Amino acid sequence: MKIIDRIALILVIIGSLNWGSVGIFAYDLVRMTDVSPLPAWARVVYTLVALAGLWCISLLFRDHREA
Repeated sequence: MKIIDRIALILVIIGSLNWGSVGIFAYDLVRMTDVSPLPAWARVVYTLVALAGLWCISLLFRDHREA
Protein backbone atom coordinates (compact mmCIF):
# COMPACT_ATOMS: atom_id res chain seq x y z
CA MET A 1 0.00 0.00 0.00
CA LYS A 2 1.36 3.39 -0.95
CA ILE A 3 2.08 6.00 1.69
CA ILE A 4 -0.51 8.34 0.18
CA ASP A 5 -3.11 5.58 0.53
CA ARG A 6 -2.28 5.21 4.22
CA ILE A 7 -2.43 8.96 4.82
CA ALA A 8 -5.77 9.16 3.03
CA LEU A 9 -7.16 6.28 5.09
CA ILE A 10 -5.99 7.89 8.32
CA LEU A 11 -7.66 11.19 7.37
CA VAL A 12 -10.87 9.40 6.42
CA ILE A 13 -10.87 7.57 9.77
CA ILE A 14 -10.34 10.86 11.61
CA GLY A 15 -13.17 12.41 9.60
CA SER A 16 -15.49 9.52 10.33
CA LEU A 17 -14.75 9.71 14.05
CA ASN A 18 -15.47 13.44 13.96
CA TRP A 19 -18.77 12.91 12.15
CA GLY A 20 -19.63 10.19 14.65
CA SER A 21 -18.99 12.55 17.55
CA VAL A 22 -21.16 15.19 15.87
CA GLY A 23 -23.97 12.70 15.30
CA ILE A 24 -23.88 11.03 18.69
CA PHE A 25 -22.74 13.80 21.03
CA ALA A 26 -23.33 16.98 18.96
CA TYR A 27 -19.65 17.75 19.55
CA ASP A 28 -17.35 18.76 16.69
CA LEU A 29 -13.80 17.75 17.57
CA VAL A 30 -12.26 19.86 14.80
CA ARG A 31 -13.88 23.08 15.95
CA MET A 32 -13.68 22.45 19.71
CA THR A 33 -10.87 24.93 20.36
CA ASP A 34 -12.28 27.98 18.58
CA VAL A 35 -15.59 29.78 19.12
CA SER A 36 -15.79 31.44 15.70
CA PRO A 37 -18.28 29.94 13.23
CA LEU A 38 -15.61 28.32 11.01
CA PRO A 39 -11.94 29.13 11.58
CA ALA A 40 -9.52 28.91 8.67
CA TRP A 41 -7.66 25.89 10.07
CA ALA A 42 -10.92 23.96 10.41
CA ARG A 43 -11.67 24.61 6.74
CA VAL A 44 -8.24 23.23 5.88
CA VAL A 45 -8.86 20.08 7.95
CA TYR A 46 -12.30 19.57 6.41
CA THR A 47 -10.87 20.07 2.92
CA LEU A 48 -8.05 17.57 3.54
CA VAL A 49 -10.50 14.98 4.86
CA ALA A 50 -12.74 15.52 1.81
CA LEU A 51 -9.80 15.11 -0.57
CA ALA A 52 -8.74 11.98 1.30
CA GLY A 53 -12.25 10.59 0.90
CA LEU A 54 -12.12 11.22 -2.83
CA TRP A 55 -8.72 9.54 -3.01
CA CYS A 56 -10.09 6.50 -1.15
CA ILE A 57 -12.73 6.04 -3.83
CA SER A 58 -9.87 5.01 -6.11
CA LEU A 59 -9.05 2.17 -3.70
CA LEU A 60 -12.33 0.52 -4.64
CA PHE A 61 -11.33 0.24 -8.30
CA ARG A 62 -7.71 -0.84 -8.00
CA ASP A 63 -6.48 -4.31 -8.76
CA HIS A 64 -5.03 -5.53 -5.44
CA ARG A 65 -3.87 -8.95 -6.60
CA GLU A 66 -0.26 -9.87 -5.84
CA ALA A 67 2.04 -10.15 -8.86
